Formats: sequence, C-alpha cells, structure tokens
Amino acid sequence: MFKKVLVAEDLDSISIAVVQALETLSIEVIQHSKYCDDAYLQIKKALYDNEPYDLLISDLSFKTDHRENKLTCGDELIEAVKKIQPDIKTIVFSIEDKSYRIKSLFNNLGINAYVSKGRNSIPELKNAVESIFKTDEKNISSGLTYTLNDKSLHEIEAYDISLLKLLSKGCILDEISVEFKNTGIIPNGSSSIEKRINKLKIYFKANNNVHLIAIAKDLGLV
Repeated sequence: MFKKVLVAEDLDSISIAVVQALETLSIEVIQHSKYCDDAYLQIKKALYDNEPYDLLISDLSFKTDHRENKLTCGDELIEAVKKIQPDIKTIVFSIEDKSYRIKSLFNNLGINAYVSKGRNSIPELKNAVESIFKTDEKNISSGLTYTLNDKSLHEIEAYDISLLKLLSKGCILDEISVEFKNTGIIPNGSSSIEKRINKLKIYFKANNNVHLIAIAKDLGLV
C-alpha cells in the first residue's frame, strides 16, 4: 500500500472524511493541505528531503479568500506537480461531471483515477486507492465510465479550446487574432478564426456565438 499520501482539499469536513478513509488502508503518512500552493511546496520539499509522496488526492475547485495564490485549482496543482514528480500517482476527488474536463484530466494530465463526490464516494475513493496501487489501469467512478468512451467531442482540438475561452471572455475576432499571434497559435488570421468559429457553431448546432459559448460551458470546455 502507499506509504505517504497528500490530500489537497479546502473543506475540512471532506478532508477529515478522506483522511479517516485512508487510515483504514494502513497508510503510514497522511497529510493535508487547504491550498494548492502549499500542497505543491509540500511535494517539492518531500522530494528535496528524499521522502517523496506516493499519492496525491486533489479536488479541482478551491474557494478564493484573502490569500493570493499562484495555483488556484486542482488542474494547475496536478500539472505543476507532474513537472517535478512525473511518477506520482494522482486521484481527482471532485463533484465535476463534465465529460470533456474529466477526459482531459486523464489524457492531458495523466491522472490515475477520478472519483466523483457523492453518496457512495468514500468507498469508491478507497477502492480507487487500492486499485491504482496494484495496477496502472485508469480508475473512474462507476457512474462516469461513459466519459472515457464518449466520442462526441473527438474532433475538438486544443486550438478550439483556446478559441472558445477567448470568445467566452468577450474577445472579438481582431483581439483573438492578436492573442494567437502573441502566443504562437496557428492559424491566427481573422478570416481563419472566423471560419473555425462557424465550423464550431455547425458542429455544436449553435445559433450564434452566445449560444456556442453556453454549450461549451455546459460541456466543461471553458
């Protein structure tokens, strides 16, 4: 079983339940952090001390408060951690249920398991911990297994996500073109961007840009 686990969760009631569940699995060291920045520093220090964590369990959303943080969500935390410790096992424990976002966590961030918070989430979390300790196979809550097989968004690319995010911020064609040129995204001409937007509207059967963004938000694309 894992020897050292870090839980990144900002709600005390949930973190207490998670820690108690992990204790029943005979894990030697279980530590907790309410902030992504702190979790990252704990993992970094553990590596420096040659006492690395075996497993990171993280929520996706963290409420903002008076404190300024560089890492504001679980996605950013996992991405940062993977850069300094690529082999650490990771479990996302979240209420998020949007197909695209869950798939991107597996495909882009390489998480090992996704457990949906709910009525049966603690037993599922324990099962996920035991499963990914024994194997490298992906583990996901039973009610969300369809997300990994969902082919409806297979044509959506990173370019489209960047475009939709800028549209959702109210950027017009010329502004998106400038942003793409500054960040090296191709194609970045206004005409090409407009054609891509029209293609997305057809793909999602959206009536206009506002409708397109609403659909993208529902799917968790932005």
